[in-house]
Amino acid sequence: MFETVAQQLIIGLTNGMVFALVALGYTMVYGILEFINFAHGDVFMLSAFFALTLVGVIDVGQFHGPMLAVLLCGIVIASAGFGAVVNLSIDRLVYRPLRKSPKLAPLVSAIGVSFLLQNIGLIWGALPLAVFGGGGQPAAPKSFPQLLPSDNLLGAGSGLTLQIKDVLVIGASLAVMTALYLLVTRTKLGKAMRATAQDPQAARLMGIDTDQVVAATFLVGGGLAGFAAVIYALYINTVYYQMGYQNGLYAFTAAVVGGIGNIPGAVLGGLLLGLVRAFSDQFIGAQWQPAVLFGILIVILVFRPAGLLGSTAREKV
Repeated sequence: MFETVAQQLIIGLTNGMVFALVALGYTMVYGILEFINFAHGDVFMLSAFFALTLVGVIDVGQFHGPMLAVLLCGIVIASAGFGAVVNLSIDRLVYRPLRKSPKLAPLVSAIGVSFLLQNIGLIWGALPLAVFGGGGQPAAPKSFPQLLPSDNLLGAGSGLTLQIKDVLVIGASLAVMTALYLLVTRTKLGKAMRATAQDPQAARLMGIDTDQVVAATFLVGGGLAGFAAVIYALYINTVYYQMGYQNGLYAFTAAVVGGIGNIPGAVLGGLLLGLVRAFSDQFIGAQWQPAVLFGILIVILVFRPAGLLGSTAREKV
């Protein structure tokens, strides 16, 4: 029993870290614009397709040791940059012209952008590359190569399984979350973000270029989505054009549970959802997973409408 619980803790933490990374993109944009970027999950999806394309073009599977590590780091950085550029482009082309429109306009536009990006993913899956199965079945899930060793770090005789990819997900995610926390709390840009989130008009009167702050927020959010996409692909070893919808829904739920607009809340919500999902699959049944997850969401919002760490108190910057 102990080993079963411990194994689900490992699975829950790794899944929760991925949800938290994607949730941070939702919560950062909402914290400044009070706007839900429903296309964020699909930026995550396109970044995964971009990473898989790089893996196929470079033929990363033929490399081992330090060279493989260097290439994987390069793919992570490139995918994060790709996600950042896509997210910023969406803001510039779609959301920015609607900034002064009624809030329903950018919300509906975000849903439209989400469908557009899904179709781009569907077209991308038809590329005639070996990693896309020759492009013959664009809607079918694509296998991401197993690039990391699958040996059990706890030993072959252990009842628990802890692989390098589990450690990679948790360690890399913690490092990125710590860097984001320091960016928001210790830098001039972070101070400008917090000021803009608290009162955009007052921030402009104080000389802060709020348009640049919003652009930086979309860049950082897209970069987080790109980073999470590679981590997810290395861990799950499967990508598909609708993965952004499913994981985006979990990540959005995590952001709401933790307190949307609250960065520590997004991390807490992601971890909570990852753990609930793992234990629900093990002890209740995978078919009940959505009911359990969203049932918990309803209960939390009934008693804590602002989320676990959400607060309506104003912050001094």
